[in-house]
Amino acid sequence: MSEHSRRALVTGGCGFVGSHLCEQLLDAGSAVLALDNFATSNPDNVAQLLGRPGFDLVQHDVTEPLPPLGPVDVVFHLASAASPPDYLRLPIETLRAGSLGTANALELAERNRARFVLASTSEVYGDPAVHPQPEAYWGNVNPIGPRSVYDEAKRYAEALTMAFRRERGVDSGIARIFNTYGPRMRTDDGRMVPTFIAQALADEPLTIAGTGEQTRSLCYVEDTVRGLLALAASDHPGPVNIGNPHEVSVHGLAVEIRSAIGSRSTLTYIDGAIDDPQRRCPDISLARLELGWSPTVTRADGLRRTIDWFAARSTGPAARALP
Repeated sequence: MSEHSRRALVTGGCGFVGSHLCEQLLDAGSAVLALDNFATSNPDNVAQLLGRPGFDLVQHDVTEPLPPLGPVDVVFHLASAASPPDYLRLPIETLRAGSLGTANALELAERNRARFVLASTSEVYGDPAVHPQPEAYWGNVNPIGPRSVYDEAKRYAEALTMAFRRERGVDSGIARIFNTYGPRMRTDDGRMVPTFIAQALADEPLTIAGTGEQTRSLCYVEDTVRGLLALAASDHPGPVNIGNPHEVSVHGLAVEIRSAIGSRSTLTYIDGAIDDPQRRCPDISLARLELGWSPTVTRADGLRRTIDWFAARSTGPAARALP
């Protein structure tokens, strides 16, 4: 990281992406303060960091006024429910994280004259009519559907971030993160990679929502975090897409995971989710040009690392030798 990131605040620091971000910041020589209310995260994700010099953990809800946290040079705002089961279970809390939580994090950055990095999402594009999705595309979002609690929370967070930049001079950057996967995902978070892996390890049917022809682009968490760090080290305001431009169908991914594990699982189909995007793939030209960033971990390699992590933690029927 640059000299501007001597002490970093990571809201949602015990979450899947947040914990990896904290770890990479520490490895780069920054002091790190992780703030989390554990609503959808697990403090075990940062257990290995608790004894490291420069790492602090504060349990706090970012939607409430922030306690004294000391000076920071960069604020990464990741605090939010991120998987559909979580934000559908916590709809109002998700909207508050995007509104009140973002405002609190921005005001802290303003007081400290710190760089502010918003972890937004590809969900701001909704079910896109443009493919792949460039940052200039305004999206196709249902503002009152069940997914809107997440989509609109992030769209509001982007608008608020730009307002603070324009009106108060906050040094900010917006990252639109596409599907990210890797170790430390929750088995029960409802996203397809951990769901398929857990089912395949147990030789249970792999449940595919909808037709399975809908596509996603999967970025390994190590690459996603590198993108966030590159944005923090730059002066680019964003938004900038952080994701892997290699598209795969949900059905194709299920088959890949089953094959990688050597599972006897069958494929089964369930009803698709309301407003589920049918195609999802980032145009990362801007990230390559302005940040010098692009993903480097192949899907085969990333899936193998993720499968190994889940297999090492499996018990009972899911504890199996992998090919």
